[in-house]
Amino acid sequence: MTSHGVDAGRPIHEGLFESTADGSIALIGGYSPTSGKYHFPLLDTCPYSGATDVQRVALSRDATLWAWTAVTAAPPGYTGPVPFGFGVVELVREQLRVITRLRESDPARLEFGQPVTLVADELPDGVVTWAFA
Repeated sequence: MTSHGVDAGRPIHEGLFESTADGSIALIGGYSPTSGKYHFPLLDTCPYSGATDVQRVALSRDATLWAWTAVTAAPPGYTGPVPFGFGVVELVREQLRVITRLRESDPARLEFGQPVTLVADELPDGVVTWAFA
């Protein structure tokens, strides 16, 4: 497992992200020409208009921080380290907000509008998910 690509481990859920040619990852979302909007995760039907013209797209890796906190108590079933960062980022190109893990766990080190980038993040037991750093 590297900090940018998925070299080992298993995805937390199939179809949420994929490895790219440069070794990084991309979230997989949808775009509907009818609504002109993007969504994540990929759905067959546009959540904004109900249209069925959804196209599968790799979403951009660049985002800005919109909201954040630190998770200080492990959620049920989670055996990894705490605290960990958790928040909402807005993808720059798509203007789409995504709920996500954050690599930074100290809320004092984060600020609204801070640029962040999508990275792969390995959880306990070799499970791979996404995060923004």
